[in-house]
Amino acid sequence: MIYDDAGSAYEACIRKWDTLAKPIDGLGKYEKIIAGIGGIQRTDCPSVRKRTLIVFLADNGIVEEKVSQSGPDVTHKVAEAMSIGRSTVCVMAKEAGVRVLPVDVGMKGESVPGVEDLRIRDGSRNFMKEPAMTQDETLRAIDAGYQVAASVKKNGDELILLGEMGIGNTSTATALSCAMLSADPIESTGSGAGLPDGFVRHKREVIKEALGKYSYDPGNALEVLSIFGGYDIAAMVGVIKAAAELNIPVVTDGLITLAAAFMAERMYPGAKDVCIASHDPREPMGKRLTRELGLQPVISADMALGEGTGAVLLIPQLDVCMALYNDGLRFEGLGIEAYERYKK
Repeated sequence: MIYDDAGSAYEACIRKWDTLAKPIDGLGKYEKIIAGIGGIQRTDCPSVRKRTLIVFLADNGIVEEKVSQSGPDVTHKVAEAMSIGRSTVCVMAKEAGVRVLPVDVGMKGESVPGVEDLRIRDGSRNFMKEPAMTQDETLRAIDAGYQVAASVKKNGDELILLGEMGIGNTSTATALSCAMLSADPIESTGSGAGLPDGFVRHKREVIKEALGKYSYDPGNALEVLSIFGGYDIAAMVGVIKAAAELNIPVVTDGLITLAAAFMAERMYPGAKDVCIASHDPREPMGKRLTRELGLQPVISADMALGEGTGAVLLIPQLDVCMALYNDGLRFEGLGIEAYERYKK
């Protein structure tokens, strides 16, 4: 049945869960996730059979400050692996039945055949020296993400997963989140792709110094995103904006995708309501952003891989729970009285 609003569809899904021959809320958060998907899709018969992981690739000028042990060449190499379905997330996605769509919105170097080319610029600028993006570039990246999401929806997809690849983007995500939340970068900055302690201390100091270089309004999300963000994060803001308008659920991954969800919510209030958190990320700012967004990830595995790997890991769990929701034995089939849901 189709409903006019998310709340009615959500409650209908909960009622359907309660007809299954199991304890009330026996599957905990999973029941709420399935009901949430129904709410977003406005139906008590939700579906995630057709799904696409959109991976945005972009390089970040802040790597000039030695905040990462790798450079832009790694972004390019991973893009090449994605183009032939051999990157880490591609192998995982194939097993989980997820299509992978890599999109270049700001890589350095030559375009990679097999990767959709929507490049705004050859990498962002070093925000230690100047704003990472112009506001016009930021808006163009948001629009690029919006158009990709709209195309995926038009293709019949029922679920979008978010992923990213770009050396230095834990620094961009942490910096812009600290700016928006007036948070201390010393406490909020993690090791990214496995930096040793000395490099982490340097990374924290770089972000702290950069935050002090600008006069910005934390209430102006576009301004903050342009100064400290990256083309990948901006594009994911566009995806979430489109998803909110088109009633399609979005599964987030780690810190960078959560930063995009947070910025999307600040720019387009209510956009977070289509987001589903896959896992509790290792990065300290990632953990805070899940709380700020009111999301409840179900996977706790100390992950910090990126590419959308956490989002992909959630899919087999959703498939199993969706199968039970649709085909599980109901109380009436057992000939016993259903459990009652008592108000707390």
